[in-house]
Amino acid sequence: MTLSIRPVRPGEAGLVLAFVKELAEYEKLLHEVVASEADIAESLFGGSPRVFCDIAEWDGEPVGFALWFYTYSTFRGRHGIWLEDLFVRPEQRGRGIGKALMARLAKRCVEEDLPRLAWWVLNWNEPSRVFYRSIGAKAQDEWTVKRLEGEALADLGAEG
Repeated sequence: MTLSIRPVRPGEAGLVLAFVKELAEYEKLLHEVVASEADIAESLFGGSPRVFCDIAEWDGEPVGFALWFYTYSTFRGRHGIWLEDLFVRPEQRGRGIGKALMARLAKRCVEEDLPRLAWWVLNWNEPSRVFYRSIGAKAQDEWTVKRLEGEALADLGAEG
């Protein structure tokens, strides 16, 4: 049994969208997924990609993914990585696949001299919270996440 991690390839937007939907179903948020395969393809492979994806394969079969992008810290004066999605299919969990995906991102941070790797985890998702603690991640409890979307976003945008 072998594990490999590689960058997503052109033509695999459908695979990435399938992983996104599987993650959303696990998080009980499938009803919020409106992205299309074309949206994912444009984001990953369009003229100016701003999001990146690593695919985990077990014996050549895709079993998980990490979708990420670069952030910027004005306090540090440097970029970092934001992990938007990490998912390993349930039947493949416990084999070190999630840790390998995280290690690959951590290695990228080290190689590119990026001071941080950050992400969100749902409060109820205790298995993931335990996993993240096991790799040394610390909760950032001093911050409250805010979001502007839909009508409120359009209304504020109309003022600009």
